[in-house]
Amino acid sequence: MVVEEEVPKNPVSANSYATKKTISQGMFDVALLTANASQLKYCLQLGDKNKFYLVMVILISTSIILQVLVGAIFIYLGYINFDDTERQKRLNRYNNIATILVFLITILNVLISGFGISTEPSNT
Repeated sequence: MVVEEEVPKNPVSANSYATKKTISQGMFDVALLTANASQLKYCLQLGDKNKFYLVMVILISTSIILQVLVGAIFIYLGYINFDDTERQKRLNRYNNIATILVFLITILNVLISGFGISTEPSNT
């Protein structure tokens, strides 16, 4: 008598998971880029009314530049053949750089939220 192992009806495909993860990450990246662009526009419209005007412009602009850079790295990584063992070290380095940049973008956006954009005049 042969005992058959039960195979799950819907096994999780690693490729399918990675694709869904990449799509959702891309949507979050677009949402963050849109939010930063909106914050920058609002900050520029307020002008010097906000006491943190220059700090906010620098933080938001840096965040947008880093997001574009990370997007370019991800596009580059998406079109490279990972099976080529000679390129794997370089690709791993690019992946690590992208991870560090995403961390910095997160820190920048925490700072942006911390300083906030208010229309209240400064009391200085």
